[in-house]
Amino acid sequence: MSSAIRFETEAVCPWSGARAGRLTTAHGVIKTPVFMPVATNAALRSMTFTDVIGCGAEIILSNAYHLYLRPGHEFIASAGGLHKFMAWDLPILTDSGGFQVFSLDQYRRVADDGVHFRDHMNGKSHFLSPAISMEIQNAIGADIIMAFDECVKNPATHSEAEAAMERTHRWLQICEATHVRKDRQALFGIIQGSMYEDLRRRSAELVTSFDLPGYAIGGVAVGEARAEIERVVEFTTKLMPVHKPRYLMGVGTPWDILYAIKCGIDMFDCVAPTKMARHGSVFTSKGRISVRTSGARTDLGPIDKDCDCYACVHHSRAYLNHLIRAKEYAGATLAAIHNIRYLIKEASRARQAILDGTFREYFEHLAPVLIRQNEERN
Repeated sequence: MSSAIRFETEAVCPWSGARAGRLTTAHGVIKTPVFMPVATNAALRSMTFTDVIGCGAEIILSNAYHLYLRPGHEFIASAGGLHKFMAWDLPILTDSGGFQVFSLDQYRRVADDGVHFRDHMNGKSHFLSPAISMEIQNAIGADIIMAFDECVKNPATHSEAEAAMERTHRWLQICEATHVRKDRQALFGIIQGSMYEDLRRRSAELVTSFDLPGYAIGGVAVGEARAEIERVVEFTTKLMPVHKPRYLMGVGTPWDILYAIKCGIDMFDCVAPTKMARHGSVFTSKGRISVRTSGARTDLGPIDKDCDCYACVHHSRAYLNHLIRAKEYAGATLAAIHNIRYLIKEASRARQAILDGTFREYFEHLAPVLIRQNEERN
């Protein structure tokens, strides 16, 4: 391949702009839209990679911030890169660590040249800049890497959001200039601007002026209401190039994913599926439920009768209830397998509906149920 990735659109829904595509990388082809499971520390919590592949994952996300701290990007490079180190042969995307650093309110200080912060585990001082983020991600060796950005929490004032956006733009220029493996790693720029449409428009214009392999929407699902997330995602997606992959960062409820697909988003990720699983919370076609509750104690049915994951095929809600109450790690593993498979399959079903020309019917059938479920959880 002459470039790090190649994106092709296979079908577009004329009603909504939802699209099905193929993203080709050196480590395999990703069929989009796609949910990317999050392997923050080069592993999914409570899951093996055999489990992850069994769920149908075609790409995973790891975090450069965490891997920089432990075991260190230089060590990972000496081990042959992240793919070899973790024995994962499929595509990997690494987040720059910007969001993780900026979420450490009491541990960091933002400056124009980067961020001074303390390790959230041991308090050791560190400095992370756009150039250092590129150095870390180049050493780690993921197929897709993210520009270093500043994400503000909501609510944020217009001036706060504007300052962070402009810093993100300056940092993107540095990231693009210092990224040394352009033929092997695809750098995605990140559009910021909080909830302000004028800032989102300015950011989209600036970020997409860089001829990058793909672009992302950052700074959503960080404290705002669902309606605000939907407004910003729909508005911003329309400003992104149609011939490049579009990534919505940090979003992972069934409704959020379906809505993002409708808007024309190709990629999304979230830690929620495995985090929820550790507390016994699982997605189902009837809504999110907890298998910790007394109602599941004697329920010998599967988590979801419409699911084909290992947990649903082989085990009951009662068994998961027992494992989780007994604090057996297998309980979190089985619940995580189900949640990851559920979201991967949701994206796959939407993709097929786009290819079949039935996405509008698919969306309008599911939307009322998923919206109600989302509102019940908020």
